Amino acid sequence: MLRTPSFLSTWTQERSMKWLVILGLVALSDSSLSMEGFLSPWHPLIPPPIENYLDVIYVGNISIGTPPQQFSVVFDTGSADLWVPSIYCKSKACVTHRSFNPSHSSTFHLPGIFIELEYGSGKILGFLGQDTIRIDKLTSTGQAFGLSKVEISRTFEHAIYDGILGLAYPSLAMPGTTAVFDNLKKQGQISEPVFAFYLSTDKEEGSVVMFGGVDKKYYKGDLKWVPLSQPHYWQITLDRITWRGEVIGCPSGCQAIMDTGTTLLLGPSKEVAKIHSFISAVHFQEEYVVPCNARNILPDIVFTINNVDYPVPVRAYVLKVASNNLCYSGFNDIMDTLSESEFWILGDVFLRVYFTVFDRGQNRIGLAPAV
Repeated sequence: MLRTPSFLSTWTQERSMKWLVILGLVALSDSSLSMEGFLSPWHPLIPPPIENYLDVIYVGNISIGTPPQQFSVVFDTGSADLWVPSIYCKSKACVTHRSFNPSHSSTFHLPGIFIELEYGSGKILGFLGQDTIRIDKLTSTGQAFGLSKVEISRTFEHAIYDGILGLAYPSLAMPGTTAVFDNLKKQGQISEPVFAFYLSTDKEEGSVVMFGGVDKKYYKGDLKWVPLSQPHYWQITLDRITWRGEVIGCPSGCQAIMDTGTTLLLGPSKEVAKIHSFISAVHFQEEYVVPCNARNILPDIVFTINNVDYPVPVRAYVLKVASNNLCYSGFNDIMDTLSESEFWILGDVFLRVYFTVFDRGQNRIGLAPAV
């Protein structure tokens, strides 16, 4: 989910929450988080759960403080800050989620700085804290994080996660703070400055986020490397989008952001409308419904990145909901005011198809077909 005033897609998580209403509640099973060697030896650790909630959002567990207080967070490549609710927050979103109590942690420090973080799905107001953060066996001491006192968001009210842990570049983080991933590297907790995601499809278990390395069992073939066009977001150049050989998006090249915190593929309204006409999507109750037999007949939509084709099959971009026998488009439009040029956000619909490595050391992204 993108953050900063220049990229406020009011859709990003609002639509996710509409999906939650459509899909209904289900029991979540634990999946795995793995950390293995990449460029140097690294010992695998026993992972905490990373949960795929109905192909809408992927949530993992962290702890904050001494003794540890547990929270569920979205590992979000579209933002760079960590925040959780505080006990001082009386907003509806805080009342329905776990909150951090600073007085219960012997390692908490209070810099006394007011913060305001704004996302496409809402905003939080609060204050900055410092404490020990743990992601399984990885520990970041003296880690700056936000504590909300006010949360203004319908999405946060109904979210299955308590907070957000951002994994974008430090330039997106709160001024004067060091992001979690940077502290993990600085404090010698990870061997290489990389992390990677494998996102499961149609099942709660199996999703993986790994820090400091890449496990080859989660992808096929070789990783194809894509240089970042701007190391701020995880932003790359997209060559074009094609359908049966015809260019249907990004005709002159455009920019795209790889965002684990966004559910769908977001693009300019004119381009998305064209795709919806091709797949016979009809606007219905703020969603785009597609005939389910389309999942058997429509072709791949191909994203060409750095001269390599990345086909997204119809069963990835037309999403079936078992609870109501309807199928929905995996595309939606982004606010056209985001940029003067065409812009796309490649969310979980794309990232489920392609195992993705985020390489901070060399400012690049690695892509390979997921197993």
